[in-house]
Amino acid sequence: MRKIFNKTSLVGGLLLAFLSCSDFEEINIDPVAASADQVQIEYFINNSIGGAQMDPHISERMYALYWDRVGGMTRPAGLALGSPNDDWSSDYYNGYVSSWLKNINAGIVVADQQLAKGTAGEHVPNLKQVARIWRAYLMSEMSDNFGPIPIDGFEGVNPEYTDVKSVYYYMLQELKEATNALDMEVSSPDDALKKLDPAYKYDYAKWKKYGNSLRMRLAMRLSEVDASKAQQEFEDAANGGIFISAADDNFAVAEKAGWDNYSGVMTREWNDFRMSATINNLMIGLGGIPSEDVLAADKHSYIKPANYMGLKFDEHFASKTNDPSAGFFFDGLQNTIDPRAYELYAIPGDFNNPEFNGYPSWDDSAETTVRTLVDASGENVIKTIDAAFTWNAYGGGDWGDKGSKNRVYGWIGTLPRLVNKYRDNSNERIFFASWESHFLIAEAAVRGWAVPLSGQAAYEQGIADSFAYNGVSAQLSEYLTSEDYSRVGTSVSWGHTTEPSSTVAMTYKDGYTGAAGTINLKYPANGLYKDGNVNNDLLTKVITQKFIAQNPWLPLETWNDHRRLGLPFFENPTVEKPLTNMPALTDGNYMTSSIKFFAQRLKYPSNFGSNIPGGYGQAVEKLGGPDSVFTPLWWAQQE
Repeated sequence: MRKIFNKTSLVGGLLLAFLSCSDFEEINIDPVAASADQVQIEYFINNSIGGAQMDPHISERMYALYWDRVGGMTRPAGLALGSPNDDWSSDYYNGYVSSWLKNINAGIVVADQQLAKGTAGEHVPNLKQVARIWRAYLMSEMSDNFGPIPIDGFEGVNPEYTDVKSVYYYMLQELKEATNALDMEVSSPDDALKKLDPAYKYDYAKWKKYGNSLRMRLAMRLSEVDASKAQQEFEDAANGGIFISAADDNFAVAEKAGWDNYSGVMTREWNDFRMSATINNLMIGLGGIPSEDVLAADKHSYIKPANYMGLKFDEHFASKTNDPSAGFFFDGLQNTIDPRAYELYAIPGDFNNPEFNGYPSWDDSAETTVRTLVDASGENVIKTIDAAFTWNAYGGGDWGDKGSKNRVYGWIGTLPRLVNKYRDNSNERIFFASWESHFLIAEAAVRGWAVPLSGQAAYEQGIADSFAYNGVSAQLSEYLTSEDYSRVGTSVSWGHTTEPSSTVAMTYKDGYTGAAGTINLKYPANGLYKDGNVNNDLLTKVITQKFIAQNPWLPLETWNDHRRLGLPFFENPTVEKPLTNMPALTDGNYMTSSIKFFAQRLKYPSNFGSNIPGGYGQAVEKLGGPDSVFTPLWWAQQE
C-alpha cells in the first residue's frame, strides 16, 4: 500500500501542476512534463475513470438536472425546456478538459514513451489499449453533449476543433484498433493492479467486450445519416460474438457513501427523481401483466379497472400538451403495467416498502400524501386529495394558472419516485449493460444488417436481461407474448405489429362532482417518427424496450436515441402559458411534434468564447449552426 500511495501522490502532484492554468488553455499543455518512468499508466486510467464517474457536484448538474430531464426519465425542466445553466455546463466541460481526458491522454503518452524506451512492464501494451477504449467513451460523452470537440488536444499543440462526423470516425477507428490489439495471452494482473481498475479489475477479455459493444453503440448512432459506415462498423464489431452479452460483463462502477468521485450519482437528497410522464405512458398496459400478479394482497384494493383514466380536473390539471394522460389524476393503481414499474418507482404512501425512499431526510415532504386543489385566490380549498397508493406522472412546461391552483402535482409525496437502492450509495453505476448490446443487435437486424442473432432473439434477450436485473423474471414469458397496447399504442410481442385503433373507449369520473363519464382516448401521433403514422412497428418496440431498460442509469443514451430517431414517444412540454426559451412551441401546435420542442445539445460554456475566441469560433463553425440548444448534432434528426 505504501508503494501505491507514493505513486498516486506523485501523479496527484503532477496533475496539480497541470491545473494551474485556465481550464481551456490547459488543453495545449504537455501532460507528461515529468519523466515517463516516474509515473505509470494505470494511475492515469484510474483517475480518469474516477473523474468521469462524477463527484456529487458534477453528477447533480449533469446527471440529475440535465440528462435525466432531457432523456425523458424525470419531469422536464431547465435544459429540457431550452434553458441550460452556463455554470453547470462550465463545471462539466472544465472537468472533462482539466482532468478526465487529460488523465487518459497522459497515460497513453506515458505508455508510448515506456514502450519506445523498452522500459514498459508486461501489462503496459494492454493498458494502453484499455486507455484508448476509455478515451473513446469520454470523447463520445463530450461530443454527444456539445458537438465538435478536439481529437488532437493534450499533445502540446493548439488543438483543432473537429466536426462531429470526424470525431465519430476517429472514435470508431480507435475502438477497432484498440480491441484488436488487446493481447489475451498476457498474464492476469496482480491485486495491486486490479485495484486500479474500478470497472473490470483489468480483465482484458471484458475490456475487449466493452470496446466492441461501445463500437456497436457509436456505429448505430450514425444509422440515420451515414448508413453504410454505420452498417460496416457495426457488423465488424458484432459478428465476432465478443461483446457485452451477460450481466457479469456489464461496465459498472461501484458507488460508495461520502462526497468524492465514487459517490452515487443519484444520492443528493434534494433531487427527487420522480417518474416521468414519458416512462409512465410507455409502461401503462405494456405487457398485459395484472398489477395483482406483482403486488402484495394488501394493495389489491387500490387497483382500478381496465380502461379507466382517473379523475378529471379541468381547472387544475394542464391539458395543453400531447401527453395522452394529461388532465387526469389517477386515483389508484393501474390495472396492468410493465412489472418493472414497481421495481423502479415506489408507490406514494407505501411506507412499509423497504425500498421506499424518504428523501429529503430533514422534513416529511416525501411522507406527506394529502394535498389540495384551491381556487384562484389560493385561500379556499376546492378538493382535498390523498395521493397514497395512487400512480401519477405529469409533464413539464408551464402549467400557468392551473399550476398555481394545484398543490398536488408538484409535491414529491404524491408521486412515484425512484426507489432507495438507486439513491443510497449502495449500487453500481452502469455505463453499458448486456441489454443494450442485445437491443442494438435487434435494431441492426430490423435494418437488415448481418448480425449474430435474429432480431426477435436479440430483442427478447434484451428484455430478459432487463427483467433479470429488476427481479421480475417470473413474468417474462407472459410479457413476451402480450399483444396489449401501452398508453402510446405499442405492444411487446415481436410478431404483433398491428397498429392500434385510433382511439380506445375509456371511463373516468369528474373530479369535482364524482359523475361518471366516458372518453375516446386517442393514441399520440409521434410526428418525429414516420410522420406520426406508426406506433407499433419493430423499431418502435425495440427502442421502447431499450428506453425502459436503460432506466435509471443511462439517460444520456435515451436522449441520444430520441435525438437520432424521435423514439420512443416523448410528450411535448405543457404550454398553458408560453415557454420563454422555447418559442416554437405554442398553444396552437402542441399536438404536433418537432425537434424544436426538445433540446438538442448543450451550448458551449461562455468562458470558452471569452478565453479562446478562435477555438470557440472554430467549434461553432464545425457545428454547422448557431451555438444554440436547438441546433441538432450531425447524427441527429435535422427537422
